[in-house]
Amino acid sequence: MLTIGFVMIAEFLIYAPSISRYRKSYLEEMLVQAHLAALALEATADAMVSEDLENELLYYAGAYAIVLNRHDRRMLALSKDMPPKVDKIVDLRDAMMVSWLPSAFETLFQDENRVLRVISPSPKDPEVVVEVVMDETPMRLAMYGYSTRILQLSVVISLITAGAVYLSLQLLLVRPMRRIIDSMVGFQEDPEDDSRIIVPGRRRDELGLAERQLAVMQRDVRASLHQKTRLATLGAAVAKVNHDLRNSLATAMLVHDRLANMEDPEVQKVTPRLFNAIDHAVTLCSQTLNYVGEGAPETERIRLKPRQLIEQVEDVMRAFGEDDPKLSALIGLEWRYEIDPDFELDADPAQLMRVIENLARNSALAGAKVLTLRAWDEKGRTIVEAADDGPGLPPKAKEKLFQPFAGSARAGGTGLGLVIVRDILRAHGGEVTLTRSDETGTTFRLAFPKSRKTGNAA
Repeated sequence: MLTIGFVMIAEFLIYAPSISRYRKSYLEEMLVQAHLAALALEATADAMVSEDLENELLYYAGAYAIVLNRHDRRMLALSKDMPPKVDKIVDLRDAMMVSWLPSAFETLFQDENRVLRVISPSPKDPEVVVEVVMDETPMRLAMYGYSTRILQLSVVISLITAGAVYLSLQLLLVRPMRRIIDSMVGFQEDPEDDSRIIVPGRRRDELGLAERQLAVMQRDVRASLHQKTRLATLGAAVAKVNHDLRNSLATAMLVHDRLANMEDPEVQKVTPRLFNAIDHAVTLCSQTLNYVGEGAPETERIRLKPRQLIEQVEDVMRAFGEDDPKLSALIGLEWRYEIDPDFELDADPAQLMRVIENLARNSALAGAKVLTLRAWDEKGRTIVEAADDGPGLPPKAKEKLFQPFAGSARAGGTGLGLVIVRDILRAHGGEVTLTRSDETGTTFRLAFPKSRKTGNAA
């Protein structure tokens, strides 16, 4: 329908000058016939013809009167006894294209017959100016006929063009798009079915690119689903054996306690190693179970002052270092604040404490002595930065920084600390990025979006 409409608009733009040109040609043809009729009069000996012949010549010329203007004289060649009153003078000598258009449509939309006086040099003899008094109705009827033929031709052209465009769009665009849509719908119904992945064609245009990118995306999503399914299965299995595993570890701890009371030197030598192994197993299982069972963190954002909250975290972390020998590095970690005490941000206080705890623990266990914390507003976001002076992350840890069970830089670590930090930031609508990690230290940047809702400052 759009194609038909556009073709008809184009045809109208062509029709407008065409109908005006047709009107001008019609009038010029009338002038030629009038000139020929007048020449028939000049062929007589006395330039006179009978009244019947004169009426017949005027009839075939379609005129009421014919006047010839030469350089030396002006002659009324042929005329009815009582020519009608002239309603409009049409002078073709000065007519330009801009005047033809309104005159043509004026004729088309005229419902009454007007008597025209047409003046123009004869197309056969430019030295003779011919004047014709004629009716406008025959010309208007001829223009109607011409318009009808143009309309019929335009309709045929528009239908043929629209059909060709429609078939072309069906073959080149619609069918490939339906194929892509069917593949997307089918893949959504069963992402694990290999047959639902689209097979890209050889097209090099945008649709071909879309097919190839869709195929890549479907394969990536399928691989990710398989990986997440395996992880979910593993988590469910670990959760089921949680009770039995804790009982087994509890039994092992009882055995350790009995062995610790024995005076055998060999037993006393291996007992600390047994305790460390059991303690490591308990820690690893607890962290894994917590990560699997927690799911996406829930946040309740309020307006808080991060400096006060981080100072509380510092006190808690020092207490951890005093209670747990494995975290003794936290006692010697120096906390430096470059945060205005009155600076505020929107965050969940409990989740933000977890974020700072994880970052501080990683810095201390990596060997850092100073942890510097900064905060500022930047382009509609609130930035919290944690920078330490540790040895930096090894390349392998950088590559898998936010991958659970793969991004730890320490032997025996689970790599869940930064994963939890990332999940918490994303639950806030923000993101965590590693901005620096070299021999001078490591810097993490936490970006929190500014909330339109503000609660009480904490």
